[in-house]
Amino acid sequence: MTLSHYFDQRPRLLSGALASVLLLCSAPANAVPGLLDASTQTALARGLRPTVIPLDEPLPQWSLQERMLHHRIPGVAIAVLRDGKVVHSAGYGLLEAGTNAAVDADTLFSVGSVSKVVAAATTLGLVENGTLELDRDVNDYLSSWQVPASTEAADSVVTLRMLMSHTSGLNVHGFADYLPKEDLPTLVQVLEGTAPAKNQAVRLIRPPGERGDYSGGGVMVEQLVLENATGEPLESVARELVFDPLDMHRSTFASPLPAGTPNVAKAHDENGATTALPRGWESFPEQAASGLWTTGNDLAAFVAGLIDSYRGDGQFLHKSLAVQMMTEVSPSWHGLGPRLDGAGERRIFHHGGSNDSYRAWIEGYLETGDGFVILTNGANGGALTTEIRNALSDSIGVGVNPPIRTIALDMRAPSYVDYTGIFDADPMVPMDHRRALADIFDVEALEVRIANGRLSAGVPGRNRVSPLQPVAPNRFVLPDLDALQVEFHRNALGEVSSLSVEHGAAKMRYRRRQPSGP
Repeated sequence: MTLSHYFDQRPRLLSGALASVLLLCSAPANAVPGLLDASTQTALARGLRPTVIPLDEPLPQWSLQERMLHHRIPGVAIAVLRDGKVVHSAGYGLLEAGTNAAVDADTLFSVGSVSKVVAAATTLGLVENGTLELDRDVNDYLSSWQVPASTEAADSVVTLRMLMSHTSGLNVHGFADYLPKEDLPTLVQVLEGTAPAKNQAVRLIRPPGERGDYSGGGVMVEQLVLENATGEPLESVARELVFDPLDMHRSTFASPLPAGTPNVAKAHDENGATTALPRGWESFPEQAASGLWTTGNDLAAFVAGLIDSYRGDGQFLHKSLAVQMMTEVSPSWHGLGPRLDGAGERRIFHHGGSNDSYRAWIEGYLETGDGFVILTNGANGGALTTEIRNALSDSIGVGVNPPIRTIALDMRAPSYVDYTGIFDADPMVPMDHRRALADIFDVEALEVRIANGRLSAGVPGRNRVSPLQPVAPNRFVLPDLDALQVEFHRNALGEVSSLSVEHGAAKMRYRRRQPSGP
């Protein structure tokens, strides 16, 4: 993923008609009595905020209502856990813009890559009952297709542990959605990249275990392992091992979701208009990677089930497997399914989901039992989900995801000119230090510039840049890039010879490119 992926995103003004529609979306709809936690309601009434805020500005105290309006998101479902128990579960807004159909906590949403965590829990259920082994060659289980040999990874063995932690060396980051009238591929067609599949073939592009590299293609191999080993479709296996034990009765991997399914959040584009007509939602045949349909109530039960298993309090997964699930597989920032960050009471698992018209987020605090679920039915839901996550994190109050405060610096000062230039990735930094950056910031060179008194960074030779906002004289944040931080290193001779890019526990060093000659 390169910097330029992010640089052309700009907000647009709302039309008056759409604003009128979304103003109707503010109050909790069909909320279950007794599941409206007061602290959560306060957070949603005046706690939404951006991640990066100038030091001298107060928190904006946005409401969910105004930010739904701002981002053109008709419907949202939110569930919150405290000490492993659901204390808040409610819908906000509408199933479809321009109608009166309200979202509730049992409304079905597409949740994109959150599907991967549910698929991982299904896989671990089969490990627990002895059907599968985490460290066995998956080709031993595959009867309808095999992971092909590769010149880039000769004599390689791919395991479920690798597939679930995105360390398999397989390609295909994500998948395109399918509109109502489009043909859907079979699982083998997806893996082979043959029509009507829209993706390239799933193949090894590097040795397994070498680096963390997010691979939806690898998760589709995981799905085929489950289906070949059990002789059952993913939907049936997940229902037996996950949905039924956790009372997730509305959740389904069905593809396509039948047109007559009730209480479904319709898909909306970036302008807040219903899309994927006439049905009103896309299909996601890559089920384990992005095809789950679920609800706020169901996903809250899932997050609670994982927390209970990790704490040894539940009957869902054995604690030893849950602990493995919640431990990073080096050099990835994933465990066996979820992404992981922090330590102590700040130890969290999380995963986002992003299909064309839906955005989702789950997060669980492993030691305290807190957590939350956020579901949205609009293409701009990623920005709204971040703001809701900020509010809910603040409400939990243990310091996860605090606001990043920027300071004012005069970048025209001579010392800051030293920060400009081209910096090349240091190949000697080990992958277990790069962690997530090897995937989300796989940039071989950075060019740092000063223009109009502001510092910015971009890929050399490209015009698109991202602003660097100062948090210290030598440290800056990239708000456009998941709040990555950049630190410039001035040595004892007064020279700026390198910089570091950081994302949580991940760190990558870039060294100043030396002039090649006169």
